Amino acid sequence: MTQTSENVTWLTQEAYNQLKAELEHLSGPARTEIAVKIAAAREEGDLRENGGYHAAKEEQGKMELRVRQLTQLLEHAKVGEAPADDGVVEPGMVVTIAFDGDEDDTLTFLLASREYASTEIETYSPQSPLGLGVNGKRTGEDADYELPNGKTASVKILAAKPYTG
Repeated sequence: MTQTSENVTWLTQEAYNQLKAELEHLSGPARTEIAVKIAAAREEGDLRENGGYHAAKEEQGKMELRVRQLTQLLEHAKVGEAPADDGVVEPGMVVTIAFDGDEDDTLTFLLASREYASTEIETYSPQSPLGLGVNGKRTGEDADYELPNGKTASVKILAAKPYTG
């Protein structure tokens, strides 16, 4: 679970360990694999028309960007506990909302940054319009957020529980 405040990112120990393992993989075995791909593609000859070489170099660039992102994130990370189960919406919570008070039109999502996105449940960033609208609200309260068209939408917080995934 993450919560960004200024340049500090709050992480659970589990999230920190996951991101640290990803960084170690990208900095070690993944770098070696991409170097081998580039060397093999380079041996194929003319680099101007070598699709495999250019694809491998692009993959290397993306990987190095992710290494820099993870390094910066982990350097500024503060490891803490998962949020309390107190019904207050905050990063690390699975939130269920009802649109315009209609309890048949609901959405359940994880409020977390993309580094902790889940494949099991839709994830919304705390900095997204919906995330900003619901963050800090309690179960039973209403929240407003701005839609892309500039209009305001209202939702009711039906539940907020710590993510256990």
